[in-house]
Amino acid sequence: MLSKDQVRLVHERIAPHLAPVLSLYVDVHPGRPENARRGWFIRVKDSLKALDIPTTLYERVITLLSEERAQARTLVLFAATDLLERYDLQVELPVVDLAHGRVECRWGEPYVTPLLYALDEYERAGVLYLDRMSWRFYEIFLGEIEEATDAFRDISPEEWQELTRYLPTLYDGLLKERVATHPSRFARRVEMWVQRFLKRLAHLLEDVVVEHDIRRLVLLGPAEVTYFFEQYLPRSVRSRVVAHMSDIPYPIPSAAQVLDKVTPILEKAERAHEQALLDTVQERAGIWGLDPTLEALQTGRLAALIVPWRIETQVWRCPEGWVASTPEMARIFCPESELQEIPLRDVIVQLAADFGARLEFVRGEAEQRLLKQYGGLAGLPRW
Repeated sequence: MLSKDQVRLVHERIAPHLAPVLSLYVDVHPGRPENARRGWFIRVKDSLKALDIPTTLYERVITLLSEERAQARTLVLFAATDLLERYDLQVELPVVDLAHGRVECRWGEPYVTPLLYALDEYERAGVLYLDRMSWRFYEIFLGEIEEATDAFRDISPEEWQELTRYLPTLYDGLLKERVATHPSRFARRVEMWVQRFLKRLAHLLEDVVVEHDIRRLVLLGPAEVTYFFEQYLPRSVRSRVVAHMSDIPYPIPSAAQVLDKVTPILEKAERAHEQALLDTVQERAGIWGLDPTLEALQTGRLAALIVPWRIETQVWRCPEGWVASTPEMARIFCPESELQEIPLRDVIVQLAADFGARLEFVRGEAEQRLLKQYGGLAGLPRW
């Protein structure tokens, strides 16, 4: 998982770096036929040769790309005379078009928009694994998983053992039957201890959810335990629970096994969220179509902008920054200025940021629905 220092480097050193900078985005997914036998490497070399970059820089880039690393889906690289950074990501990135083996390769101003968008806007997910002997919390970001080892560090092994011993009898309603003498007093004492302990765990979980900015939460473990614990969660945390999943058939599952288990349900939740967004466009009198949406965006009327994952539209831009789908529409904003035709994907992230709109990319069926039913672009109004 990208460290905070790596993220800070992109923001503080790469993004403001003076031109020229080499910006490279390439699909390296090993499951794609075009990437068999590192086919992507040949395409990158051909793309670099087409650019007028210094020979020494070319050699440094090729050397870095030749390194064998863990398999990834997208490779991102930035290079200049005093800069050489490579990022191997486990996700695909919006905005850049890397379909069919294309390589996004630029020499000039640093093209960090796709990577910055991923770092800033990709939602972080969390997994609470309710193991019998202790509970563990995992953070998932950009297709990678990492355990937050300090999430429950204040809980002693003895306390976990107490919970393991008492919790099943409590939610099964069997406690009174198993205690021959003073059942009600003992049952009440155990019940109060378990409730206090679960509330304590719930607050610890809330702290880590807030600290890591977790947007979606999966509760993983025996169903009777996960559902019982959920009722103790604060409302702000409970609202982020997207699924309960059964236990993993491994005595001590690795982080990779946890990731494999929860990835399908997280992707399903994301696709459902995207469809719900499009439903909301109609329910809340939203705006759709390329020019109506761009006009609403650039007049500050949109709270959210819904965009297809792969943007293939060209737009016309005024020197002042206004964009429209045709020269005629653009001249409404700048009648006397010279227009420039550019890919919408090059400016869509910055446009949304400039006018304070939340950017929502949609994929799969939702993307096709956006293209066919909504003209390729839609938005939710502020009022």
